[in-house]
Amino acid sequence: MSEHDDGTQKVADLIKDIRIAMLTHADSNGALVSHPMATQEVQFDGDVLFVAERDSHKARDIAAQSPARVNVAYSSNSSWVSLSGTATIVDDTAKLAELWNSFTGAWLEGGPENPNNIIIKVSADSAEYWDSPGAKVTQIANFIKAKVTGERMEGDNEVVDL
Repeated sequence: MSEHDDGTQKVADLIKDIRIAMLTHADSNGALVSHPMATQEVQFDGDVLFVAERDSHKARDIAAQSPARVNVAYSSNSSWVSLSGTATIVDDTAKLAELWNSFTGAWLEGGPENPNNIIIKVSADSAEYWDSPGAKVTQIANFIKAKVTGERMEGDNEVVDL
């Protein structure tokens, strides 16, 4: 496995169990805005998919700038991932049907056949991650050790070109 593949796999492993991400984009005035979004694809290969409504502010802003520069941030108790890339609006009823579930249906009306429901596809150029491996007890022990010894906490931080 190449170093690139290893990095992509590490990012995939870190985000696979994080359901909600923050999608940041520029609005029509150029201001950065963030929205909580449920990641639809768990097979990370550099792309992540979100289901949204075409008439939402985020979808309109992304469509107007297509491809729009975006950031997607993931956070868990022990790791953080920042994806940087571009977003586009995808009209694909078959893919929507494949992604649709009860969680999506609770937030959006009409199912995958509703023309107002679209996919926001984020194609990441790079990712940066911070990972504090181990259980909460291990993290606390590493924190205490760092405070007592004056040494930095142990962790993993890398930038991955995707």
